Amino acid sequence: MKFLQRLGKALMLPVAVLPICGILMGIGYALCPATMQGGDVTGILQQIGYYLVKAGGALIDNMAILFAIGIGVGMSEDNDGTGGLAALASWLMITNLLSTANVSVIRTLSEDATLAFDKIANPFIGIIAGVIGAMCYNKFKSTKLPDWLSFFSGKRCVAIVAGVVSILASVVLLFVWPIVFGALIALGEAIVKLDAVGAGIYAFFNRLLIPFGLHHALNNVFWFDTIGLGDLTHFWAGDTSADVTWSLGMYMSGFFPCMMFGIPGAALAMVHTAKSNKKKVAIGLVGSAAVAAFVCGVTEPFEFGFMFLAPALYVIYALLYAIFTVITVLVGFRAGFSFSAGATDLVFSASLPAAQKTLLIIPLGIAAFIVFYVVFRFAIVKFNLKTPGREDDDQEAEKRVVLANDNFTEVAAVILEGVGGKANVTSVDNCITRLRLEIKDYTKIDENKIKSAGVAGVIRPGKNSVQVIIGTKVQFVADEFKKMCR
Repeated sequence: MKFLQRLGKALMLPVAVLPICGILMGIGYALCPATMQGGDVTGILQQIGYYLVKAGGALIDNMAILFAIGIGVGMSEDNDGTGGLAALASWLMITNLLSTANVSVIRTLSEDATLAFDKIANPFIGIIAGVIGAMCYNKFKSTKLPDWLSFFSGKRCVAIVAGVVSILASVVLLFVWPIVFGALIALGEAIVKLDAVGAGIYAFFNRLLIPFGLHHALNNVFWFDTIGLGDLTHFWAGDTSADVTWSLGMYMSGFFPCMMFGIPGAALAMVHTAKSNKKKVAIGLVGSAAVAAFVCGVTEPFEFGFMFLAPALYVIYALLYAIFTVITVLVGFRAGFSFSAGATDLVFSASLPAAQKTLLIIPLGIAAFIVFYVVFRFAIVKFNLKTPGREDDDQEAEKRVVLANDNFTEVAAVILEGVGGKANVTSVDNCITRLRLEIKDYTKIDENKIKSAGVAGVIRPGKNSVQVIIGTKVQFVADEFKKMCR
């Protein structure tokens, strides 16, 4: 689970590139419709529009490489760029070794296998390359070689190791990738055949997989050209439903009413059902999250605010996405996003040829706001769910903790000494109020020493786990602690 959470967090880095694509291509298509229609580009405005479209397309078309480098950096300790370089090396090696031309030299390919290796340069492989780069960095960044090879010691050997690992990964993928690709095609075709209901099923699992970080893998099947669908890439390429075998935009459109209006409705329900003495806290937590969801479709701040507090409510939340996606597809509303389904992407995608009946966002949005509000309020009150502002007082206590010492370097140093020094620390992370550590030898833990740093408490949930309750300033302590562990 921890690995998947790190992967999901790392993917936010390359995904953050997408908004600029949407802005550039949205403006470009508005200025130069000929880009979509294959006509002549004349006049200064059309020429500007043409170049804006191509600028955005340069990133969209190479999302797999961005995934590889982004994950390579994001999952590397200290977010070191060496991991990104190793990931790029891994990507280049895997995609070259497994290209159809090279694979066909060593084995006879069936028609299905040929199609699979034709699609080897996809975001899924980008994720694999990114993980290889990051893991090789974390494992070999401090490697010491004999004097005659000392030039390649440390970080310089990371890309070399990643290359060797990539060769081994390519051997495995040589046999596994056609099977995986076939399964993805079967899944995609099965859902496409279900039309609107299939889109609803996709939306349900898209939300349900977010806590595990696996929704990106599912998105690759439907949004990008992993198996030939590419709802997102075709939409922004200026295609229409006549150019593909499905109703273009159906795997994106349903998110708009839910993110722009449904989440604010659910957030209002949480505020209204919060304890009277915690309403301001609830407003602070879910209010800003609702604004982020409406403006740019960033939903994680809202979702992670309650998915672990009330998991049953999160399942209901995913079901509401499924229902509204089905309705949205049936009524003919079509919009696309380059980043996420917020107002910004709705505005910029409205000029694309695949966009249809975009003004329906108003009635759809009003309906989503009301339904999300009513369902969330009923479920929260009926089942006494612990959403933000309804936690038990002891659960909120940690948020009110005041660190006794504001010298974060000093606090971190004392904690490090209390856990047995940096040699005893294998992993450092933090949540809102706690410093979360994984250690090698639990017998070296000195709780009294840790508490002398002025922290609120020490929890040992497992043999090799230590959690230090610091309060809302934990990020500053964690930053200093990480520096000391390098």
